[in-house]
Amino acid sequence: MAKKASAKKASAKKKADPGPTLEALRDALLRAALPHVPFDGWGKTALLRGAEEAGYSSEDAMRAFPDGARDMIPWHSRLADRMMMAELEKLDLPSMRIRDRIATAVRVRLQQNEGDREAIRRAMTFLAMPQNAALSTQSLYRTVDDMWFAAGDTATDWNFYTKRLLLAGVYSSTLLYWLNDQSEDHADSWAFLDRRIENVMQVPKLTGRVSGALEKVCGFLPQQVRAFRNYRPRSG
Repeated sequence: MAKKASAKKASAKKKADPGPTLEALRDALLRAALPHVPFDGWGKTALLRGAEEAGYSSEDAMRAFPDGARDMIPWHSRLADRMMMAELEKLDLPSMRIRDRIATAVRVRLQQNEGDREAIRRAMTFLAMPQNAALSTQSLYRTVDDMWFAAGDTATDWNFYTKRLLLAGVYSSTLLYWLNDQSEDHADSWAFLDRRIENVMQVPKLTGRVSGALEKVCGFLPQQVRAFRNYRPRSG
């Protein structure tokens, strides 16, 4: 009887335990899947292999990322954004010039993902497909918006959009350069980043000509310029 009562109590405790939150589950599964992405790509194969190694069931994996790569890649970007923000909070950004705050944010974002360069390369190939344009723009917007927020930006007028559009061009071009950079400690990438920021600093105040200026300075796509106008400044 004692054994039966003990088993019943253990069973009740197990049912009462809700397990990890969906966010924690996604973080854990994504981290476990990342080492497999360079070999298996973004999708079910890498996800299930990572889940098995991390001690999660296939049901857990599919609940966390039911749409495979289309769920996993944006979550990877959001996880990287959260890690970047946590690191930037430790730094004395207010003591820096604005351009140095932004350069620091870009460097931190890339340096934290050094071990996942091949996974990021595969993600960019996936996001470059026309059907994934909206997904790509959403992820890019979140990243540059976080960077400007960390830098102390409080703009809510047209400057809000121009700042994020210009930074999106700087970040995107630096990311592409960084993915192929073989220089020691990525020194060439940081020099490239500084040049891109210098280019932007030379751009005059922009109004109706923002799309043309962005295309010239950053090689940014007009489609993304239009898409960014759908986003709004943070409230509060």
